[in-house]
Amino acid sequence: MKLVVQRVTEASVTVDGDVIGQIGQGIMVLVGITHDDTEEDAAYLAEKMVNLRIFDDSDGKMNLSLLDTGGEVLSVSQFTLYGDTRKGRRPNYMNAAKPDKALGLYEKWNDLLREKGIKVETGKFGAMMDVKLTNSGPVTLIMDSK
Repeated sequence: MKLVVQRVTEASVTVDGDVIGQIGQGIMVLVGITHDDTEEDAAYLAEKMVNLRIFDDSDGKMNLSLLDTGGEVLSVSQFTLYGDTRKGRRPNYMNAAKPDKALGLYEKWNDLLREKGIKVETGKFGAMMDVKLTNSGPVTLIMDSK
């Protein structure tokens, strides 16, 4: 399981002209799932992400986590994180999990975050989405369960 984690002051996702998910301060996360990912991968990354100390304390140092700040999460499924660009000019997406497996694990991921007390907004799995965000810092991290 692969994540692109961005610290944001705001973020939203739009489908067919309608805003379907919107957050204030928190994390905008792109979630990629591959064939051999399991619920253990999702649990590991959920625990790790909500406890990452990437938010500023009163001294301006990154010492606070999402849990510390009460921040929100905008979670967007992103199969293209598993695009392979090594050969040719068109990415190969064979490493991305099939939609039926990916959807179940993506939903489990979001549930795990909610179980930790995080407000989670989402995109629409499999839809063409427009994502807007204001990256704060900028702070962007790539996380991988492997």
